[in-house]
Amino acid sequence: MNKKRFYITTPIYYASAKPHLGNAYCTVLADFIARNRRLLGYDTFFLTGLDEHGQKIEAKAKANGMEPKQYVDSISNTFKDLWSLLHISYDGFIRTSEERHVEVVQKVFSHLLKNDDLYLGEYEGWYCEPCESFWSDSQVGPDHVCPDCGRPVKKEKEKTYFFKTNKYLDFILKHYENHPRFVIPSTRLNEMINTFIKPGLTDLCVSRTSFKWGVPVKEDPRHVVYVWLDALVNYLSALGYLSEDDSLFQKFWNNDDVTIVHLLGHEITRFHAIYWPMFLKSLDLRMPNTLFVHGLLMMKDDKMSKSKGNIIDPIPLCERYGVDAVRYFLAREIHFGDDGRFTPDIFIDRINSDLVNNFGNLVNRTVTMIDKYFNGEIPTVEKGDESFEKEMKMYYERYVQQSDALMMTESLVTLAELVSVGNRYIENRKPWEQAKNGDIDELKVTLVSLVRLINLANALYSPILVLTYKKVYEMFEVEEKPSFIEELFSNLNMFANKHVHKGEILFPRLDAKIEIPYIQSLMH
Repeated sequence: MNKKRFYITTPIYYASAKPHLGNAYCTVLADFIARNRRLLGYDTFFLTGLDEHGQKIEAKAKANGMEPKQYVDSISNTFKDLWSLLHISYDGFIRTSEERHVEVVQKVFSHLLKNDDLYLGEYEGWYCEPCESFWSDSQVGPDHVCPDCGRPVKKEKEKTYFFKTNKYLDFILKHYENHPRFVIPSTRLNEMINTFIKPGLTDLCVSRTSFKWGVPVKEDPRHVVYVWLDALVNYLSALGYLSEDDSLFQKFWNNDDVTIVHLLGHEITRFHAIYWPMFLKSLDLRMPNTLFVHGLLMMKDDKMSKSKGNIIDPIPLCERYGVDAVRYFLAREIHFGDDGRFTPDIFIDRINSDLVNNFGNLVNRTVTMIDKYFNGEIPTVEKGDESFEKEMKMYYERYVQQSDALMMTESLVTLAELVSVGNRYIENRKPWEQAKNGDIDELKVTLVSLVRLINLANALYSPILVLTYKKVYEMFEVEEKPSFIEELFSNLNMFANKHVHKGEILFPRLDAKIEIPYIQSLMH
């Protein structure tokens, strides 16, 4: 039987500077989703990478006394190192300077030309170099500043190829109407229609002649492909589209059975939601299922970004608090799809509340009681606690439903509630009194029920707590396998005769008086 298939991508990050916590946020979310899909039985391909062309990169390299390729090579290493530290489980990493990508972009450009979707003209207007975006007079306003980053724009005039957007306007509007979840959240879809399409969509510039660092247009080598056509093609080139070996493309794109999700930030929604579907339509390719626009990661007063100069390096955070704590905070505290804030006190409160007091505490108490009352051996029971089992199943089904709907923050809330059920169960059942009164059968039911809940929660936490879940499995002598959750629900005594191993504290408590000043020292 063929598995259900799932293709998820991050945006390809602009290789102008080393990554920061905002980049880590998006990538951790994508990794969380990819691991979640694998856990729930999907054949999954997870793509990330770097956007390495453009005028800004050329200028950055020159300022650093380097050739553009040399410069992006150095930046690429910093991203790969961070993804390794964060245990990002990507299946593909694409760089737009790679020959495999360049060849596909040139073929796509040639197709657009042959399809009469492009024409040669001259662009005159406002250009923001940091954002690599063109803007109209009304968009830059009387102060002539970029609507995205607030920096000054400059007047540009050059020969360029334009894409005929109006040719595909009816198609894109009908697609929005027929696929209301094409762009999530819906506010972003409404923005595309009301802010960009209804006022009148101009044809899109898809080539540049004022610099050389880009993909050369084969038919007219004076031009390089504009970064926003070049970059979007990565989702296809990484799968081998128009290449000798296109097996990944056939499996994860050219098939209606695969679910395709692009995860992206709001500042690039316009290119993904309007122009990318038009390009795909011209290429006679299927559309992605969902463009999920995540929110901004805010510092205390403003969004975190390289251009704002208010970033925080995730590496010292991971080194001090652990990879799982950082991953968990990003996925849990910042509601998936909304803007979120990173402040030292919010970070510490979330880790202490969910991981120390709730999950870590439940695991520690349960292991300690089994060690004390049964010499570390998990007992067997003839009959379980039916109401407890029913409650566990209810939370599991809710988690699956939320995951299927990409409600990832909500799925972590559900897991925290499931763990809280376990802690309340201890208070209600009072296993210390059961032991004192010699009610051994009921004590066994209590502890077996807790072991089952912990291991269910641990399996469901595994897509985000990528190191911790292995430690918990070791504590209960669990063998990790795809059928684990199915077996847990079908075999009441699947942990029988296994021994618990206390091990180290999963999550040490954080002292706000010490940790807040430390985190503040990392913020710049």
